[in-house]
Amino acid sequence: MLIAEPPAGPQGILERQLASDGFEVVRASEVAPLAGRQRPALVLVGTSEGVDACRSWDAEVPVIVLGGEEAAPGDELRAFEHGCDDYIAPPFEYEELLARIKAVLRRSGPPESDMVVAGEIAIDRRTRRVTVAGTAVVLSGKENQLLVKLASDPARVFTKEELLRDVWGFQSQGRTRTLDSHASRLRRKLVATGRGPFVVNVWGVGYRLFET
Repeated sequence: MLIAEPPAGPQGILERQLASDGFEVVRASEVAPLAGRQRPALVLVGTSEGVDACRSWDAEVPVIVLGGEEAAPGDELRAFEHGCDDYIAPPFEYEELLARIKAVLRRSGPPESDMVVAGEIAIDRRTRRVTVAGTAVVLSGKENQLLVKLASDPARVFTKEELLRDVWGFQSQGRTRTLDSHASRLRRKLVATGRGPFVVNVWGVGYRLFET
């Protein structure tokens, strides 16, 4: 859960952008009253005082400070001294903020295992080696990334928007043929081992790794 408390400005626009990128955004005018609620994955604040408020109720929650238009030269140093995880000075583009958020979440999250196992499929993230019931399958880079995404929750239907965003970095459905062609090639390579079905197309929605 992402809790946004940016500095004064078009907060609603930022909330909508974050929501469109898959974040659950909870708006808070003050950080202190959040004590006792479910711990957020990350907090956006506008001042060093906001960092202090976060740390007063959770010393480990990741915090990013969004500098305001009236930010003074020493505000960035002050924010880090107060314990923020990152500081973004104005003006900044949304794409930069999104990249910083993802980087902080990666650093603060639990380390990912090198191995991803889903049923008979085993994926070594480090070497990119894929096997199906012990049979090696050679995949391209994007096919491998698509498989890792699907294998992260093999019974779940991932929407095309999610897959295009998380595997290719696209923000719209304008390139669904790219996804469909990669999914088709990935499916053929996996079922060539004599197993399957895999990479199931849920018509009008997206894909899941296993048939239910």
